[in-house]
Amino acid sequence: MTTYQITGPKRLQTTIKLPASKSISNRALIIYALSGGTILPDNLSDCDDTEVIIQALENMPEVINIKAAGTAMRFMTAFLTATEYGEHVITGTERMKHRPIKVLVDALRRLGANISYEGEEGFPPLRIKGQKLEGGDLEVPGNISSQFISALLMIGPVLQKGLTLRLTGDIISRPYIDLTLWMMREFGANAEWTSIDTIEVTPKPYTPRPYYIESDWSAASYWYEMVALSEDPEAEIRLEGLMDGSKQGDSIVRYIFSLLGVKTIFAHKTPGKPTTVTLTKSGHSVPRLEYDFVSAPDLAQTFVCTCCALGIPFHFTGLQTLKIKETDRITALKTELNKLGYQIQDINDCELKWDGKSQHVSDITYQAPIDTYDDHRMALAFAPLACRMPIAINNPLVVTKSYPHFWDDIQEAQFTIQQ
Repeated sequence: MTTYQITGPKRLQTTIKLPASKSISNRALIIYALSGGTILPDNLSDCDDTEVIIQALENMPEVINIKAAGTAMRFMTAFLTATEYGEHVITGTERMKHRPIKVLVDALRRLGANISYEGEEGFPPLRIKGQKLEGGDLEVPGNISSQFISALLMIGPVLQKGLTLRLTGDIISRPYIDLTLWMMREFGANAEWTSIDTIEVTPKPYTPRPYYIESDWSAASYWYEMVALSEDPEAEIRLEGLMDGSKQGDSIVRYIFSLLGVKTIFAHKTPGKPTTVTLTKSGHSVPRLEYDFVSAPDLAQTFVCTCCALGIPFHFTGLQTLKIKETDRITALKTELNKLGYQIQDINDCELKWDGKSQHVSDITYQAPIDTYDDHRMALAFAPLACRMPIAINNPLVVTKSYPHFWDDIQEAQFTIQQ
């Protein structure tokens, strides 16, 4: 097993070209394929999750292995059912075979899809026979993963009757649904909220067009974390390729980190144009942080780690989807932060709470390494803690799932990494 020993720099000053947005890249690829486009979008993410979609769409093998890419599993499942590319089995890692997909399969079956389970009922792998689907009215719970909802929405324009999708109960991760609708409209689709819980997609085909993909606000969150944790009062990070007014849900990171002492400055705020964002310390931080992450669950690990290292008590809610991510992120956070002396409380598998008390040992250099559980965001969220303490991380290359050049980038920022 590879383990990185990481030490943070005394001075934090660097410029970083962030990776392209994984969320936008993966949606763009599916929409492009449905539009019949022949030129790929510009500045596609080079992460593992995007690469498996590219390979699947280019080669269309009989068995499509999307590895650990949850987005790819959901998006490709819907895509394969609604297109006439023959019969395929879609599968992934052992963890993927235990991530539920029944809600999506049931919804697609109600639209006429030909899907069967190759193993355990309700879980991948799936056998799919593609065909034209009629479409029509569909009702699904609003508290399921937004990736299920986005997968259904993106095939809407190619359904013979379009799609009227009603979401019941509480709707979580709404910004990701809005991102999908916005991108669909960018490619000529008619897709709109017609009421607080209903989305209408008409059977109007996509139109292929040149498309540039902005940098990833989720990746930016780890650099915000470094600035917040750095003991350099003049810390300054410049992040290239982000957009003001981004439709990415995780762009909310700039507002939440303003509560933890990080100031965000845009070089320019031209709509739809990438720019350089400079992060500095503001010198002001809240004494306690409470936040509902229902619309941005992928940021939870970043803020849990940041608050612990800063000694800021917190109560975070809206975390119900963390149990079914790449790992059970609630349990993983509790287990790994306990190694560093932080005892986190979870409530009903959807909240995390900390009273601000820690039990640090005197010599933290020999603490047990942080395990990553095949979850990229565990490695990415824990690495910035090196700004406050030496940190060891097992299986660090898991970051290739979303941010392949992360370790190169932090070494560019003068972090020291030893194996």
